Amino acid sequence: MILSAGKEEIFSFAHPIGIGLIESAINLTTLCLLDRPKSLIFIGSAGSYNSNKHKIFDIITSSTAAQMEISFLQKKSYTPIDNFITASVSRETVVNSSNYITTDELSALAFDKLRFEVENMEFYSVVKIAKEFSIPVKGIFVITNYCEENAHEQYLQNIKEAKNRLINYLKEKGYIK
Repeated sequence: MILSAGKEEIFSFAHPIGIGLIESAINLTTLCLLDRPKSLIFIGSAGSYNSNKHKIFDIITSSTAAQMEISFLQKKSYTPIDNFITASVSRETVVNSSNYITTDELSALAFDKLRFEVENMEFYSVVKIAKEFSIPVKGIFVITNYCEENAHEQYLQNIKEAKNRLINYLKEKGYIK
């Protein structure tokens, strides 16, 4: 089953599950309870923490997610949850998820130092739910912006072309016709 967040990231072949960690967790859990899929592929956009590693319109795949907040980097918070999960045994790009988009370049570089390379709001929830239901999971993301002051403007400017490139990639790899 192919999933997407929704709003700007609607695809005719994907089930939208909502934006952010909460909506996506609720809606994906409901989907899994009603009609358990054999596998999950989450597609969407991502912001790059380091412009030297991932360029605009690069496509990355991952089955590894984290849920780390900027306040943790600043030593202003902690969490008792397991905030790093993987459905893969190989070293992959770590996708960090938060309900907030990083717009501070220094914070982005701090995430990058922790080996978190990109951010997507929903992916941690997707991987967490997939693991709970023992469903194979993968994320396929297209970079739409850098995590800096103009992140939102870059996203809006690039999302249409990013979606086209993502669709072409999915066709090329045989995920869709």
